[in-house]
Order: sequence, then C-alpha cells, then structure tokens
Amino acid sequence: MFRKQFTDVQDAWSLAQAIVDTVREPLLVLDENLRLVAANQSFYLTFKVKCENTQAKLVYELGDGQWDIPKLRLLLEKILPEHGIIENYEVEHDFLTVGRRTMLLNARKILSEAGSHSTILLGIEDVTHKRTLENEKDDLIRQKQVLLDELEHRVVNSLQIIASIIMLKARAVESEETRRHLEDAHNRVISVAAVQKHLHGSVANSIIEMEPYLATLCTALAQSMIGEDRPISINFNGAPGNSTRSDAESIGLIVTELVINCLKHAFDEKTKNGEIKVSYEVSGTDWQLAVSDNGCGKPDGVFAQPKTGLGTGVVRALAKQLDAQVVTVSGALGTRVLVTHATFAAAA
Repeated sequence: MFRKQFTDVQDAWSLAQAIVDTVREPLLVLDENLRLVAANQSFYLTFKVKCENTQAKLVYELGDGQWDIPKLRLLLEKILPEHGIIENYEVEHDFLTVGRRTMLLNARKILSEAGSHSTILLGIEDVTHKRTLENEKDDLIRQKQVLLDELEHRVVNSLQIIASIIMLKARAVESEETRRHLEDAHNRVISVAAVQKHLHGSVANSIIEMEPYLATLCTALAQSMIGEDRPISINFNGAPGNSTRSDAESIGLIVTELVINCLKHAFDEKTKNGEIKVSYEVSGTDWQLAVSDNGCGKPDGVFAQPKTGLGTGVVRALAKQLDAQVVTVSGALGTRVLVTHATFAAAA
C-alpha cells in the first residue's frame, strides 16, 4: 500500500523531505559521492548554515569548509563503507559560527533496490551541553573526594594527638584507678584512629575488600599496642569478601576492642609466646569474625574482661548494628569470641 500511494516521484520526494524535517536532531542525506541531497531545519538552525549554500555541495564544503573534519572523513570514507551502519561515533570540532561542539554521529548506508546507487543518512546529535555537565559533575566529585580525604586525614591526626595527650596524663597521675581509666580512653581513641586510617580514601558508600583491610588493621594494632618487651603476636587469617564501608568500620572496631581485651586481660608478665588469632570467613551474604587468644581462660559467656566492662558493651552494641550474634567460648587454653552474621555455619 505504501508503494502504491507514493509511486509519483514528486510525492515520494515530498514524503522523504517531510520525514527528514520531522527528525528533531540535525540530519543530512548524502548521495554516494558524499554530496548533500537534503538537510533538515534542525541542521541549519543548530550549525547556522544557510540552505541556499548547501544544495549539491560536498559535505566537507558545508559552512565554507567548516565540515572538513578528519574524523568525519574517516567515518564516511572508511568506516561506513566497511560496516554499513555506524552508531554514536563521537566527534569534537571548533566551528567558526557556533564554537566548539561535541557530536555523536549515526550513519546508515542505504542501497537502492537495483543496487545501482546508494544513499547515506547522517544523524548528528549535539551532546556539547551534556558533556559539559558530565565534566562539571566529575570535577565536583573529585573536589568532594579531595575534601573528604583531607578531612579524614585531619581526623586521624587529631585522634592520634588526643591519644598522646591522654597517655601523657595517664603517666602523670598518681591514682592507679585514674591511670587505668585514662589508659582505657587512650586505647579507645587509638582503636578508632586505626580503623579510620585504614578506611582512608574510600568513599562513604564504597565497597571494602575485607581480607586486606583486616590484615592491615591487625598489623597496625600489633605495632601500636604491643610493646617490644611483650612476647605476643597478632595473626590474621581471612577469606575474600566485600562489605560496605559502614559495616567494615563496625567490624574493624569490634576487632580492635577484642584485641584490646585480650592484651589487657588474657596475658600477664609470665606470658611466653602469646598469640591472638583473628579470622574472617564468608559464605554468600553471611560472615563470621573470630578473635581468640591462648592466654588464661574466663568463664563462658563473657569476654576476657568483666561482663559489665566497657569493651563488652561496645562489642555487643556494634554487633547489634550489624545484625550479628556474639558468642564467647573460654577454657584452660584461652578465650574465643565469635561474631556471626545470619545463618553462617562453620566448624568451631
């Protein structure tokens, strides 16, 4: 029916021109010699080209030669003949009339039924404004990240300064109870600083690889909390797994609290070859964190410190945020604390 309705050459040409003009993006129709057959109003308006100066002209001659673009030549003379269809071919060019433009070119080569000649449709999408907005967004994101990095760096430095001041005060006081409280406060500040330091550089909603993160954290805890005169080591064993930054921060704080508890309560001056083991296992969305020591054991159900201790409360509160359960197993060979999320099943 369509062919019967437009058998007349003039009618067919009018239809073709109407279709071209209806397209909202700039559109060119070229013959097989790359000369302009038709262009729509959007092309003339967008690139400020006069209609009377375009008919039958080589595409490279349009706009007084402004369309003699090397990448356009490559598209029309090499890429399109080989592929027949080209989509989203990006070109940047400085035009005398409209300035610098970023364009996505979409081209299609159409053969006549007899195969005696071909026609090329060249669609031009001006994405200059879009690219400008994208670049501005990327610049803002980079600036934000720089500010966040600087803020995190200052926070960690401030925490370390505070910890040093607290320790100086602890050494200066005469009351043993006051000294103990100040040392506890010092350890809490150090633990927060250690976690923040090893999350430094990751954005708030980023995904953290837990194995290298916890391994690095354990090394840092050993260096900052175990003196050279204490024969105690911290060893980490973990499986590959990812977590959100928020969850990783909570898990890191749990590790530091449990390590602090072990160092304070599991070992004494007679300890030889003391060891704290930290492990992290993953099964799908479930995970299990275990911190154990080979020091003196405590009654089941408590950590290596009194049940009402600050560390106990911190760990339980953090575990609750993570929707995890805390179980403590203790005996003559030491204490083991398991923090388990969901239905993870592993050998004890």
